[in-house]
Amino acid sequence: MADTHRPLAAALWMTGSIAAFTAMAVATRAIRDRHDTFEILAYRSLLGLLLVLAAAAVLGRLHRISARRLPGHVLRNGFHFTGQALWFWAITQIPLAQVFALEFTSPLWVILLSPLVLGERITRGRLAAAGLGFLGVLLVAQPDFGRIQPGVLAAAGCALFFAASMLMTKRLTRGEDVVSILFWLTLLQSAIGLALSLRDGAITPPDAGSLPWLALIGLAGLLAHLCLTRALSLAPASFVGPVDFVRLPVIALIGAAFYAEPVGWSLGLGAGLILLANWLSLRTESRAPRTQRGLHNSVTRRH
Repeated sequence: MADTHRPLAAALWMTGSIAAFTAMAVATRAIRDRHDTFEILAYRSLLGLLLVLAAAAVLGRLHRISARRLPGHVLRNGFHFTGQALWFWAITQIPLAQVFALEFTSPLWVILLSPLVLGERITRGRLAAAGLGFLGVLLVAQPDFGRIQPGVLAAAGCALFFAASMLMTKRLTRGEDVVSILFWLTLLQSAIGLALSLRDGAITPPDAGSLPWLALIGLAGLLAHLCLTRALSLAPASFVGPVDFVRLPVIALIGAAFYAEPVGWSLGLGAGLILLANWLSLRTESRAPRTQRGLHNSVTRRH
């Protein structure tokens, strides 16, 4: 694929990830009174594991599953499971827009840590995009930092773990097939989720009301990570991260429409800044000099 087309392709894959994560948040709200956080995570990952194995078998790609980078998968999924558990719990405690706003400090961590972990360059364009996007996040959510709730702390904590997970995913995409990444994601998180669900010796089985929502969570979770992994294989993590800011105005509108969560005048302004940040990020990346992209590729191949 031509270098100038890779950022656009990555942004399109991130659109799928945004839609899937949004669907997962809505489905989680629907069953929060039936299943606890660890049960939701366990059922989601088990369904995802079955889907990954079935798809890999149909496509003839089971041989792509490899354990040669198992330590990296374990570390990546430890970060991700912790962040996901905090995220699912926060969704049941505070408004959706506030959860997403605090979660979206994650791209800032990605940008700050990517030079250390991945050898990526921090450009002025990426920093400007991240700053504008984060300002938009604050305008939409307007979190009250004077009264810190446990749900707020959970949402803020998940951002750091998601950033670590994204950086590890980027490392794994260098030489690891997406089927293998998704297989270890669903297998390891199924095991962790089931172990924590059974910590009290009991687990709530799905019923007719919760099963369709659990199926949606499992499918959406798998698609979200498929899209995210493909995006990270096409563009730097410091570019992919800020694109995810678009999720915030989308979820704020859903929260207002279906859960009567308050959204003020700042939604339009904040959403506009988020869109401007993503346009700036796309423009900066697509116009980067070929020599700069070549330097980036030479650096990433050494990691």
